[in-house]
Amino acid sequence: MTANISIVTLGVEDLVASTAFYEKIGWSNTTASQDSVTFLQGHSVVLGLYGRAALAEDAEVDPAGSGFRGVSLAINLESEAAVDQFFDKAVSCGAAATKKPQKVFWGGYSGYFSDPDGHLWEVAFNPFFQGDVSTGQLALEAKQT
Repeated sequence: MTANISIVTLGVEDLVASTAFYEKIGWSNTTASQDSVTFLQGHSVVLGLYGRAALAEDAEVDPAGSGFRGVSLAINLESEAAVDQFFDKAVSCGAAATKKPQKVFWGGYSGYFSDPDGHLWEVAFNPFFQGDVSTGQLALEAKQT
């Protein structure tokens, strides 16, 4: 069995506002959404939005987390220009720019924004990754052991 992520769920304070933000930057709302949860279809992963307190309660953890969470989500695109365009769109839709796109030490190009709840997203062009970035399907070669 190969590990796979099918849904990433983010705890949010305002479900309606967060849903609107993600729709504006390109995710599609689905009929699976309900009053208490939103399921947004991407090319390869479903993004779930759920009330932060309710998500913490469901997972039986303290909802009081704040600051850097030690996690970022990534959107890999086909060029530096595509990174700039998506980054600018996210910021114009309400994201906070945390690091403007730039050439980075590992040989690619990336920037970071945070969504209205502070979830950190990297937008990147990685010239070393293979796959179909237009669908989000990366095809990295398995490491030989």
